[in-house]
Amino acid sequence: MQHISFFDEVNKMFDRAAVHTGHAPGLLAQIRSCNSVYHVSFPLVRDNGEIDVIHAYRAEHSHHMQPTKGGIRYAPTVNADEVMALASLMSYKCAIVDVPYGGAKGGICIDRRQYSQPELERITRRYTFELAKKNFIGPGVDVPAPDYGTSATEMSWIFDTYQTLTDNPLDALAAVTGKPVGMGGVRGRVEATGRGVFFGIREACSIEEDMRALGLDPGVEGKSVIVQGLGNVGYHAAHFLEKAGAKIVGIGEYDGALYNPDGLCLEDVVSHRKETGATLNFPGAQNIENSKLILEMDCDILIPAALESQVRRDNADRIKSKIIAEAANGPLTFDADQMLAERGVVIIPDVYLNAGGVTVSYFEWLRNLSHVRHGRMSRRREAHNALKILETVQDLVDKRLSTATAKGLETTLAFGASEADLVDSGLEDTMVTAYHEIHAKARSHNLDLRTGAFISAIDKIAQGYLRMGIFP
Repeated sequence: MQHISFFDEVNKMFDRAAVHTGHAPGLLAQIRSCNSVYHVSFPLVRDNGEIDVIHAYRAEHSHHMQPTKGGIRYAPTVNADEVMALASLMSYKCAIVDVPYGGAKGGICIDRRQYSQPELERITRRYTFELAKKNFIGPGVDVPAPDYGTSATEMSWIFDTYQTLTDNPLDALAAVTGKPVGMGGVRGRVEATGRGVFFGIREACSIEEDMRALGLDPGVEGKSVIVQGLGNVGYHAAHFLEKAGAKIVGIGEYDGALYNPDGLCLEDVVSHRKETGATLNFPGAQNIENSKLILEMDCDILIPAALESQVRRDNADRIKSKIIAEAANGPLTFDADQMLAERGVVIIPDVYLNAGGVTVSYFEWLRNLSHVRHGRMSRRREAHNALKILETVQDLVDKRLSTATAKGLETTLAFGASEADLVDSGLEDTMVTAYHEIHAKARSHNLDLRTGAFISAIDKIAQGYLRMGIFP
């Protein structure tokens, strides 16, 4: 299979949008470039005494806003090209959803399944030390987060290591996001990216004119969905879609895929995988041993939530879905994107759709810098006001509610918004606002959603550089 440079693929999409912006070539060249790339190798003494050499990376794409922000992934595919591409997508993503960061990304080239928990901890702590040594981490410099192959556990090790190295321990919590709640994490972060994917799909499906053009009814309810990748993002996207009435007909994992046009119960599939250790042989479903073929099965909405370059020129013509929701980063190559767009497929681009994670990470970062839990200063006041409104309404209508009804309403109204409520509300508002913004941008130029999203990002990043006074 021919190697495709992920960074080149992102830049092709950038170039396609840039011609519609009118910005000076020098400014566009600066936005397009990756500012810094750090590659470090270090030894790991394994549990059995053997020594492995670990290769790790961190890329900072754009410094038009600081700090830079982006996840850290653990995967055997990690290389400089990949982290540069992902860092650039983070710059555009943050701009689209108006989160004030530049883009960054990091990765360690390992298959985490081949390492013990103590080995992973030693790798993570050494990586953090190397980043700190080169000033690639800090609450006002560069703020990592979880990504493919990492979780709150790794983020807690990063925080703990950074805290021992910094001369500003007061704000050390803000040097990394996606931490456990008890360590300064924010409630709602775990499901944030998947929930954001759901909000984006819901908004796309709410526009009647767009759905009619696809031969679909407006709304999520009743639409058939295939999810490739049942990790954190894929699982939560499927979960919220299923709750909204969509029908999950296909699920793909690295060891195989399942398909049932009548629908699959997500939680039953998850339980089956836990009990058997495998995806295949779920009762009532068709086994697909080559999991990538799940992309080609019939559905209304296809959600690639695994890795990049899953839909390429060689399989794009076999994709049957009417909507592709890019939950992963770069799951469609540039050629595949063009082929599918020409067929009228609606592609909800990754550069917008999976921004839920960084949006909620932003809320966590603000929480850590302010040292105040979201909602702490307003929750009781909101509850008090709600009860006063209830009492006033009763007085105005000169009618008292029954004791049972009044008690029920008091129980409902006696609590203001919790941190989880505020995070979810903020995420929903962000995703809804950003979708309609890029939709309007695409409409005004008679272009696809991805190009509209890139135009929006380029305009906002350009404004950031212009404010810095670098360009005339």
